[in-house]
Amino acid sequence: MKIPTESKLAIQGGDPVFPAGPPGWPCDDPGVRAAVDAALEDGSWGRYHGPHGDALAVRLAELHDTPFVHLCCSGTLGVELALRGLGVSSGDEVILAAYDFRGNFRAVESIGARPVLVDIRAGGWCLDAEQIAAAHSSRTRALIVSHLHGELVDMRALMENCHELGIQVVEDACQVPGAIIEGRSAGGWGDVAVMSFGGSKLLTAGRGGAVLTRHESVFQRAKVFGERGNAAFPLSELQAAVLLPQLDQLSPRNSLRRQSVARLLNQLTDTRELLPAGRVLSPDEASFFKVPWRWRPAIGDGPARDEFLAAMQAEGVAIGAGFRGFAGRSDRRCRKVGGLSHSIEAAEATVLLHHPVLLQGDDCVDRVGAALRKVAAGLRATSADNR
Repeated sequence: MKIPTESKLAIQGGDPVFPAGPPGWPCDDPGVRAAVDAALEDGSWGRYHGPHGDALAVRLAELHDTPFVHLCCSGTLGVELALRGLGVSSGDEVILAAYDFRGNFRAVESIGARPVLVDIRAGGWCLDAEQIAAAHSSRTRALIVSHLHGELVDMRALMENCHELGIQVVEDACQVPGAIIEGRSAGGWGDVAVMSFGGSKLLTAGRGGAVLTRHESVFQRAKVFGERGNAAFPLSELQAAVLLPQLDQLSPRNSLRRQSVARLLNQLTDTRELLPAGRVLSPDEASFFKVPWRWRPAIGDGPARDEFLAAMQAEGVAIGAGFRGFAGRSDRRCRKVGGLSHSIEAAEATVLLHHPVLLQGDDCVDRVGAALRKVAAGLRATSADNR
């Protein structure tokens, strides 16, 4: 379906590109339905411990080539468990990017450690490994690195850099299950890694997470922290049951998402307001939880990002702003390395397309592309008229 870019914007009273709104998530999955029915039938859904959690841990260990997997209640809590597993404690410093998920900053604070902020790569969304040496101090104990918005970190170089400095690495793979870096799964590189099974994630159980590591000592410390007479931060058997069939579909779905992203970006090469990252599509096996752009009005005083997002949402497209980042946090709460200009720019300009539409087929992807072109052109014309 071709939508003419000159058509009236929905936010101005025109017809939306998607009158029924964006597709929902999670999608209808016969495998999940069957897993729920089976768990209800045998009663395993309500057990403290059972076959589904054990099977999920084995599958995740195999996928990431890591012998130790600790299931937990969320990816956010998983980051804290990972830090505790590494022995990070009060008074230590933990390096992380100034543009990242807010829960990672709070996880550092929750154990009494001090966040140390470094910038992200120019034009991208992930931590710039070249900043690590400048951030290192005698109190540095660990680093959190996140794969964000389809962009994958060069983990081999980062791990070598950190280990030379004596820094342990928490690899946040919450956005990229199934992504591959140099033949190894994202989440299989760090000293400890974290996954999320939150309600919006590519693998979803509504809530949940996992901590993965090759080090038994890290696994034991993380596990012991959660033992309060029983497991205080568990993933339920029913959650594990619905994740297992999703793992079976992860690789083909990620392949379809990559095809959709490539198709979409190809349609926007002349839409100069939307700037993709040059490295987003460079890995052969990326994983897309969000599709990112920087919003850059073609006219210097053109429409702000919020205007663009409101217009796109009126067209029925699930798109929103990126992370707010930490560059504005008080010096009492963190130490900052450099001006963090790339992180500030990303926080101000990033727009993110939510992933469910990527599984809907070429026609739906083309309609998203048409909506993006329509809104960019419409706002551009409005700005020119108002000059």
